Amino acid sequence: MGETTMRERMLAGELYIADDPELARDADRARTLSHRLNSLDPCDDAARHALLTELLGAFGADSNIRPPFHCDYGYQTFIGARTFANFGLVCLDVATVTIGDDVNIGPNVQLLTPTHPVAAGPRREKWEAALPITIGDNVWLGGGVIVLPGVTIGENTVVGAGAVVTRDLPANVVAVGNPARVIRQVEP
Repeated sequence: MGETTMRERMLAGELYIADDPELARDADRARTLSHRLNSLDPCDDAARHALLTELLGAFGADSNIRPPFHCDYGYQTFIGARTFANFGLVCLDVATVTIGDDVNIGPNVQLLTPTHPVAAGPRREKWEAALPITIGDNVWLGGGVIVLPGVTIGENTVVGAGAVVTRDLPANVVAVGNPARVIRQVEP
């Protein structure tokens, strides 16, 4: 059996080195499609939807992302139906990013799956990994929210503007702050 490629290691959630020709080709594809998306006439909804459908792993019916939008690979991001992302979404999709149906994402939100070793040696050698992010149905992420690797946010949860989500949030809550903490329950 042959040696595992860096792309295969990345997709399996293992440590890998991103400076790899196969991953560079995937990243170039995402940058090219993102550039085209971000350069479109802002009123050309059909072209934007077509590009997002080509770029992403899934892009649900009646969903909308307002440019600019940036991602690492695109094919690792899955967006459900009727989801809206305002200007400036950054989706570092080294691991999968799954966004449910009817999600509202404020401006300048960052969904960050990559992790790096704490030890200086492996980090200097460019090893990294990633943990998936899952955003449940009907979640609202306020402007400037940052979601860190490995986080799951339960359905109907609201995350206040500027919050940094460092760990899982349950369904049906409001969370705010850095790190984000639950301040109250909401009716589903």
